Amino acid sequence: MGNLKNSPIVKKIGLNRILLVAVLIVMYVAFCITSPNFFGFTRILNLLNYAYFLGFLSLGVTFVIATGGIDFSIGPVMFCCALMAGYCFTSYGVPMAAAMVISVLIGIAFGIFNGYLVAYWSIPPFIVSMASMNIAKGLASVFTKTQSVSWPQSTAEGGWYRNLVRYGDIPVGLIIFLAFAVVCAIILNKTRIGRYILCLGSNREAVRLSGVNVKKWEMVAYIICGLLAGVSAIFFVSAYTTVQPGYGDQYNNEAIAGCVMGGTSMVGGLASISGTVIGVFIIALLQEGILALGLNKNYQLIITGIIVIVAVYFDVLGRRRKN
Repeated sequence: MGNLKNSPIVKKIGLNRILLVAVLIVMYVAFCITSPNFFGFTRILNLLNYAYFLGFLSLGVTFVIATGGIDFSIGPVMFCCALMAGYCFTSYGVPMAAAMVISVLIGIAFGIFNGYLVAYWSIPPFIVSMASMNIAKGLASVFTKTQSVSWPQSTAEGGWYRNLVRYGDIPVGLIIFLAFAVVCAIILNKTRIGRYILCLGSNREAVRLSGVNVKKWEMVAYIICGLLAGVSAIFFVSAYTTVQPGYGDQYNNEAIAGCVMGGTSMVGGLASISGTVIGVFIIALLQEGILALGLNKNYQLIITGIIVIVAVYFDVLGRRRKN
């Protein structure tokens, strides 16, 4: 095992990411064996549809967790963005392009709200995100008068937005998602923004004493998370069309699980965008595989919860060894 860790290839790619890819392949083969129709192209497209919106949520929360914070409002905020923007299109005649912009702006607004309370008012992230989760649910319900909202089908007026996910049999959404992931990786690893965000999670006080405005950069992490929640809403409705008020909680744990599984430390200071991407595909594959086996979603909730516990345990174990 020691020789494997010291291998140049392993050092460059990362042992955690290699193991995650191996897990992804083994899971896919296992589901193909246990469910013969799992290998079909339609099943793969369904898997990708789930991975897109969950992936954007996970990319966003990676920045927040990297600071040592947490955001449990991302799922309801995504639904709030989809409901309010969709209602503007269906009830007020707002053009589709403008509705998509509204979705992103609502996400940014929640990011500013969360970030400001956490960074400038020093309210614990857990409390802020739980409050924000309820606000998102309530705001969407009030705005839409507790009605579900159906975004247009591809053949209807304004339905062109669905081409962002799939154009014919071409998974355009995969290209867009991976492009966003590359941008996020560059921001996190190659820019001052990412450097400060990671340093906040490693040693906040040392960063503050060095003259850095820690409040500003912590708030930026939440704004990025909110922005990506707004983008995630667009990809959710592109795949599933109808959105109902009061939902979204279930996607919080899945997004965080994909993030933590990918190597992002829950105490901050360490994050991996590429690991998050792989983790998201594992969660999406798990969801689709459970459906293919004829089991209900409750089994996925159980397994996702176990994944979070195991991932956090290994994170804590790794930090104890380093210390």
